[in-house]
Amino acid sequence: MEISTSKSKKQKPVDIDKPKLTVKEFKRQWILVVISAIYIIYGIIFYYLPLVGWIIAFQDFKYNKGISGSKWVGFKKFQFLFHDKTFLMVIRNTFCMGALNLIFSTVVAIAFAILLNEVKNKYFKKSIQTISYLPHFLSWIIVVAIVHDALTSTGIINDILLRLHIVDTAFPFLARPEWFWPIVTLSNLWKETGWNAIIYLAAITSIDPCLYESASIDGAGRFQKMLYVTLPGLRPTIMILLLMNIGNVLNAGFELQYLLGNGLVQNVSRTIDIYVLDWALDARNLDYSLGTAAGIFKTVVSMTFIVVSNYIAKKKGDERLF
Repeated sequence: MEISTSKSKKQKPVDIDKPKLTVKEFKRQWILVVISAIYIIYGIIFYYLPLVGWIIAFQDFKYNKGISGSKWVGFKKFQFLFHDKTFLMVIRNTFCMGALNLIFSTVVAIAFAILLNEVKNKYFKKSIQTISYLPHFLSWIIVVAIVHDALTSTGIINDILLRLHIVDTAFPFLARPEWFWPIVTLSNLWKETGWNAIIYLAAITSIDPCLYESASIDGAGRFQKMLYVTLPGLRPTIMILLLMNIGNVLNAGFELQYLLGNGLVQNVSRTIDIYVLDWALDARNLDYSLGTAAGIFKTVVSMTFIVVSNYIAKKKGDERLF
């Protein structure tokens, strides 16, 4: 018996109908369209329209003359910035404090989330988690007051050091420039570690439990599970958050540095935000153009950090933003 065979025809790719915005589709999802439109309009009004104000960075802006009446000076304000030793100093301070905050906040939050995940008693675990993220809801004014009272010559830190005979006299923490950056970093860690760990704890719950069971069968202990199962499972989340936060390196802060700073530590405490405040809003200067130029520099550098880091992550094959 002969079986006839026919040449197989090439299968055409199946066309997937793309959703089209029709009147019928609009009527069906008009609520979503309206909600989306509200957010788009909000973004345009509060994020894009204010960028028109960047024009004054290229003017010798006078508030009594306005944008239309102020004199154009081109890049004169930017040239002043990069020849100003004070601005170069505040760039160094801002970048160093921002980098320290990024590195330590990421590492400590990951470590805290992994260790907290290993706690078996759920009531104790929930209590620790709640206590840890409560400082996030405190304003920086309150945090600065707590830090200042703890580190003064009569504060609890010096009291403990004196009682333990570690020091003979009270140590001036807030008057020593070399201690300012560690104090800022530790203050940020105390305030934000619990809050930053929430998303890592959520990511841990999405890791396949079968991986832990397989690791147990292979004889892995709890530490080995954390190192070879939990940490690799967190890698995509770590990369996305790292890429998002790397753009905030120059957002090292304002309130903490401004309120804790004093004349003895101003060479290490001043940030770009404080520099902008001094030039743009101080009654002695009122140079809005220079303050705007400093803000543009900060924005451009932050965007460059995000684009470059995202490009590197793409080349490495890691998770990326775009």
